Amino acid sequence: MRAGVNPAMAATEPPPVMEARRWIAGREFPPDRPLLNLSQAAPVDPPPEGLRQAMAEAILTDPAAHLYGPVLGLPALREELAARWTLAYGGAIAPAQVAITSGCNQAFAAAVATLAGAGDEVILPVPWYFNHAMWLTMNGIRAVPLPVGPGLIPDPEAAAARVGPRTRAIALVSPNNPGGVEYPAEVVAAFHELARARGLALILDETYRDFDSRPGAPHGLFADPDWDDTLIHLYSFSKAYRLTGHRVGAMVASAARLAEVEKFLDTVTICPAQPGQIGALWGMRNLDQWLAGERAEILARRAAMAAGFAALPGWRLLGIGAYFAYAAQDFGIASPVLARQLVAEQSLLVLPGTMFRPADDAAGAAEVRIAFANADRDGIAELFRRLAAFRP
Repeated sequence: MRAGVNPAMAATEPPPVMEARRWIAGREFPPDRPLLNLSQAAPVDPPPEGLRQAMAEAILTDPAAHLYGPVLGLPALREELAARWTLAYGGAIAPAQVAITSGCNQAFAAAVATLAGAGDEVILPVPWYFNHAMWLTMNGIRAVPLPVGPGLIPDPEAAAARVGPRTRAIALVSPNNPGGVEYPAEVVAAFHELARARGLALILDETYRDFDSRPGAPHGLFADPDWDDTLIHLYSFSKAYRLTGHRVGAMVASAARLAEVEKFLDTVTICPAQPGQIGALWGMRNLDQWLAGERAEILARRAAMAAGFAALPGWRLLGIGAYFAYAAQDFGIASPVLARQLVAEQSLLVLPGTMFRPADDAAGAAEVRIAFANADRDGIAELFRRLAAFRP
């Protein structure tokens, strides 16, 4: 390579899921023990037929579906999400406070782009979602790690001690990726109060909100009439409606913030793809009962995972919820080595905890993330048979 590389980009870790895929590339697995891939939290089945039909009809009959759309997304989808969130959270959200993005990762990137520049800082609880840390690093923004307490719950007081003159935001993910845990409403409220008091933004990523085990709203932040002076809320349609390949996410923030976001989105993608937005809108209007069934199935799989770990020697379940179980093993083997051994010896692909922590954080060496949402209950039973059979 003759041309130079941006040092911030060079300092960014490679994509972990792509790295894990290289561990299985070209490998053949025995017929009696096929690969069980629990590395990535993404639906593998297509969307329901009605949703696909709505997208297909738009592609075939609506010329506008092939044109540039509004940078901040289709007005009908923005209106639908604003109405839904107003009802779900008990607050007031206007369509002008909603932007549609090309996936939730882009929503995070756009939010940070409006908040911070090179040399600034964003606080992330660890273990963290690696794409958040990657985006910060490649933009020269320091990801300030916030160690979590029991149950993988972050402590607002510990976060307060890490706020410095260059801190611009605190980012939370609940239900969490990678830990799965659902942050209590009072914890989220305390982080909101901290951010407001220090003049920071609170970025709250609720990609997995549709699979939260709690009834009702998971927090009351939108009930505050001034919520948009501090809160930036992120969401993904990918998990709810199996639209991962269509890249449809959302950001809810102040209209003034979204005016800045529009600059970013217009430069990067110009607009979200029309077919995915059409599918998301159809899903919100027609799939409530179907989505309730999806949630019930995920909660049943969560219960099966918890029961499996309770009976599994050598492993400790640290957190569970939504699509993920986060566990520690007591074998004294570094998790990147153990993860490769599980591929070779048990045809099982999971991600090592080192992918979710800073390089100098030793805790990841004992941890793994298991994305169980793509395994049915028979698959989960097979997972525990293989873990029990593993001999380091």
